[in-house]
Amino acid sequence: MSPTPLLKSGAAPETPHTGLPSLPLPLFLLQPILGHVVARIARLYPEIFERLGPHQRATFIIDPVNMPFALALRPEPGNLMFRAVSRSELPKYDARIAGRFLDLLRLVDCGEDGDAMFFSRGLEISGNVDAVVTLRNALDNVDGSIAESVAGMFGPPGRLALNVLRRMSQQDEKEPRA
Repeated sequence: MSPTPLLKSGAAPETPHTGLPSLPLPLFLLQPILGHVVARIARLYPEIFERLGPHQRATFIIDPVNMPFALALRPEPGNLMFRAVSRSELPKYDARIAGRFLDLLRLVDCGEDGDAMFFSRGLEISGNVDAVVTLRNALDNVDGSIAESVAGMFGPPGRLALNVLRRMSQQDEKEPRA
């Protein structure tokens, strides 16, 4: 990690996507949680990985642009990887899916059409588009909500958090986009 440049004002620089101070994030704290999440999803929904075919070995960057980090996903069944990464140190990837956090949440919560989001410019796709389409199709074919399954892993606090995010998402959908 490169050192943060010193500023005359003594304030930390802002991250370009969030406006939040660019402070070193303890992403290592998220890694065990994300590892547990992807392992649980693999157990609950093995058909996702089967449908990915040759794209199981692809590395996807999921970039919630209004969050201070991105996520790296490699859905290879014997070698699953899902971790938080600094935008300044993204691993080599095959495809990148970027959008606002609540838009990305709607994609895994059965609440949004990925094609409609892409064409309305709510999502930015780069790299191997075929891999992204295959991933989206695999997620679309899941019965139920992946977000709900993940929230359930954390019991009542997880379900409460998901419900709050859903309400925020509904409110967000009503507000005009800039």
